[in-house]
Amino acid sequence: MRDNKIQIALLGLGTVGTGVYKVLESQKEEMLPKLGVELEVKKILVRNLEKAAAKVDRSLLTNNWQEIVEDEEIDIVIEVMGGMEPARTYMLEALRAGKNVVTANKDLIATDGKTLMDAAKEAQRDFFFEASVAGGIPIIRPLKQSLEGNHISEIVGIVNGTTNFILTKMTEENMEFDEALALATKLGYAEADPTADIEGLDAARKIAILASIAFNSRVTFSDVYTEGITKVTARDIRYAGEMGCVIKLVGVARSTQTGIEVSVHPMLIDSRHPLASVNDSYNAVFVHGDAVGDTMFYGRGAGELPTASAVVGDVFDIAKNMLYHCTGHVNCTCYKTIPVKKMDDIVSRYFMRLQVEDRPGVLAGVTSVFGNNNVSIEQFIQKRKEGTLAEIVVITEEVVERNFNDSLKILRTMSMIKEISAVIRVY
Repeated sequence: MRDNKIQIALLGLGTVGTGVYKVLESQKEEMLPKLGVELEVKKILVRNLEKAAAKVDRSLLTNNWQEIVEDEEIDIVIEVMGGMEPARTYMLEALRAGKNVVTANKDLIATDGKTLMDAAKEAQRDFFFEASVAGGIPIIRPLKQSLEGNHISEIVGIVNGTTNFILTKMTEENMEFDEALALATKLGYAEADPTADIEGLDAARKIAILASIAFNSRVTFSDVYTEGITKVTARDIRYAGEMGCVIKLVGVARSTQTGIEVSVHPMLIDSRHPLASVNDSYNAVFVHGDAVGDTMFYGRGAGELPTASAVVGDVFDIAKNMLYHCTGHVNCTCYKTIPVKKMDDIVSRYFMRLQVEDRPGVLAGVTSVFGNNNVSIEQFIQKRKEGTLAEIVVITEEVVERNFNDSLKILRTMSMIKEISAVIRVY
């Protein structure tokens, strides 16, 4: 910090980077009374100088990382490039050069966050990543600070706006998945390659980060059991509605006596639950703590300005810490080593839709398979008949996943079962 001014470098000028620059510019007049110090973007690292010059003053731009990392006047580096490399290398070099770092990079935090946080601790610098999970929704800082006096037992989150938009359209307009995905793509909610969203990978990275913070034990992306929404149909959603439920893609993390449960998958949620009313591209994170009880954080989970809001919030926090010489006091919270449970050992309830032969003895046969594998049935509902087939819906009691999967293996071999059309967990 020099002359009551903090210099910043911005890595990337895409959607989020542009948003960060806009928000910082909009805050200029209030920075001194708000923070006690002024913030100034000194350099912006980009690949294409000519393209970026259409957005900002050409004198701010560089395509040479060394100009930034070797500049002793730059105290804060904001990484919004995305991807694993060179973002990882740049952030590590920045921390080792004594700079504070802010990032929105969920891929990197969920995979190798420990390396970056260890580097920040060693350098006694701040490394903040609020924007990596839920865009503009504050959740990481509340978990690390505001809710620190709690033992968190559960986090359930709708943390991907694309899939939530798709499922909302399937629910409200009776669209099938492909039609809803096409609409999401047309409106800009889905990328040209939507795989990371619709297969649950984006949500899995975010729930890994949240679980690590909430339970004080490292959970990585590879630990998260993941299913997407590509197999969910309008009929599943309609039947769920008849049962007083909606279907959402959720990340679920629980702390149990035998380990951490962490997964992402479609789920039936009671329509009275607060998460059931989270629609379109909105996100929400539902947290249960032993002292606070139930809390929910709701808002825009992505987008240029919502994500920039979280990034700039982190930058402002660092500025205050620098002013009072206390950077590095909010460190990694993973001081425990708790095992992550295998999905086979987790207890769930299930919604299952089957096409079976319409003849006596079929229901008894299905019930027998479940009974032999210690799966208790809560409801058995016949929905419709078509020719020689009948469609039935089974709702189970809470069962060990291994026992349910053993039942499925047997059911798939039975000639009377023509198709297992859907298997979805129930919250």
